[in-house]
Amino acid sequence: MMERISIGQLYPSAGTPVSARKAPIQATVPQAGKPSFENLLQNQLQNQKSQIVRLSHHAEVRLEQRGIELQPEQLSKIESAIDQAASKGAKDALMLLEGMALIVNIPNRTIVTAIDGKALKDNVFTKIDSAVIIS
Repeated sequence: MMERISIGQLYPSAGTPVSARKAPIQATVPQAGKPSFENLLQNQLQNQKSQIVRLSHHAEVRLEQRGIELQPEQLSKIESAIDQAASKGAKDALMLLEGMALIVNIPNRTIVTAIDGKALKDNVFTKIDSAVIIS
């Protein structure tokens, strides 16, 4: 009964109990022909991300100030133009659509700013690497 226990040792015997041993972790391998949950989730997120066109706060303010209202058919044209620009490797594009200009960040699919036809004259656009004319 007078077994010596040293500080920091949970069990007086030299070996560790069976219940304290960790069981080996087995990785789950997807069955042949069935994609894993992670792959399905990533594909779904990519599909959702690629279909959305966002407006930056600055673009929202500019659209409101200049009285520009983007219609659903215009947004679908912008989406397809973004897809085309992305396929060519564009990063920041100037898009000309029906008398207005949009600066769009292609990787984020975000409209950064909008300019109406009146403000287009004598304007210089910087920090763009491509231009898309949408008909």
